[in-house]
Amino acid sequence: MFSPVKRCSHQIIGAALFCGFLATPAFATNGYLTHGIGTHNKALAGSGDATPRMAIDAANNPASGVKLPRSLDLGLAIFSPRREYSVSESQLNGQFGAFSLAEGTVKSDRDYFVIPYLAKNWRLDDNSAVTLSTYGRGGMNTDYRGGAASFDPDGPGPAPVGTFRGTFGAGDAGVNLSQAFLEIAYSMQRADWSLGIAPVIAYQMFEATGLASFAPFTRTFAASGGTQSPENLTDRGSDSSFGYGVKLGAIWQASEALALSLAYQSETKMDAFDDYSDLFAESGDFDIPASTRLGISYAVAPRVMLHFDIEHTQYGDVGSVGNPLSSVIGCPSAGLGGTEIENCLGGKEGFGFGWDDVTVYQAGIEWQPSALPNLTWLAGYNYGEQPIDDSDAVINILAPGVVEQHFTGGFRLMLDSGDMLSAAIMYAPKKSVSGANFFDPTQQVELSMKQFEIEVSYTFN
Repeated sequence: MFSPVKRCSHQIIGAALFCGFLATPAFATNGYLTHGIGTHNKALAGSGDATPRMAIDAANNPASGVKLPRSLDLGLAIFSPRREYSVSESQLNGQFGAFSLAEGTVKSDRDYFVIPYLAKNWRLDDNSAVTLSTYGRGGMNTDYRGGAASFDPDGPGPAPVGTFRGTFGAGDAGVNLSQAFLEIAYSMQRADWSLGIAPVIAYQMFEATGLASFAPFTRTFAASGGTQSPENLTDRGSDSSFGYGVKLGAIWQASEALALSLAYQSETKMDAFDDYSDLFAESGDFDIPASTRLGISYAVAPRVMLHFDIEHTQYGDVGSVGNPLSSVIGCPSAGLGGTEIENCLGGKEGFGFGWDDVTVYQAGIEWQPSALPNLTWLAGYNYGEQPIDDSDAVINILAPGVVEQHFTGGFRLMLDSGDMLSAAIMYAPKKSVSGANFFDPTQQVELSMKQFEIEVSYTFN
């Protein structure tokens, strides 16, 4: 019989899935991925994979579910990235083919984003479980209103810098990428080991504006000898794509005090963004990079546990993210002596953001005060070298993923009902990266960002 409780549970899951897939984009923290998944993990700065506490922890390691009771997590984060760029005075001012940007500092609009998540864990028996998770982890957003460039390929000569509206002289500029994930993990217990596997379904939405000045650098323009403008470069509205991958995980309870974890997520192969096939490499391809997580947890005292985790994300394997700006030298229509059409935007080697792989080191501590046995305090620190090379600064105006340090804290409170209330906060201090404008080396471009986040969740046990 389908009881009201089950009906309500199904309605909650359906509503949360809908919210998760329509979540507003966030410019995330370690590259374009958040510093953690779930309130417990975020409060520990991304550490703690070896000691799962919530159903959503199966999104970090799919082996987690069998170590947890039947439960339902509902979480909501308010994320605030503050990003801006600054450009120094040009000595060329658009002369001799230079793509000079207007001098000054421009801040991105939209400082607050809402990110929900849901996870539910079902125990099949004493040694197996199934966990459903839906969450947003990746994304980027910039919205620059103002700034200007002096690039006018159709004019008789270069116009004064600042003549054309927008960062790149083609109107207000920015990008909007959001990624949502749906996973159903199966986990089982074998002696001291728990093992898990989860198919991953991913959904992306993307939009770009104000990039028409890059038309001469596209494969379409080059292949036509400059007679055809690209249709799928910019200002095409929102496009979407689906893709699939897999996540594997293991947790070893080596002793009562020591646990170790290992998880791997494959590269998620996504449908191409057809409406932006002249922007991204390989005709609009934008796969989600593979990542590997390794963790260790150790109880140093009955009420104190330490965590140390490492996560490595292979951004460089995705051409639309990893291809450097210098690839454009090979594009025939760039005017730099190149002869390879595949080096133009939209081609296999078309430039992306030039991001390197990112390795993140995460440390956390849990402390349960003896006077308050239902309360656990959490704190953490996360460091990962930012992925942007100085020479790619100008294109990363659109994606200034430069923060490196994250300071986190939070708590878990067990309620008399058996449910759990959790909260996490995060502060990423301002980090800047600067480099010469690739298209006008007399200019310096500086990218800056800092971030704040608060997240709360409730677990029904």
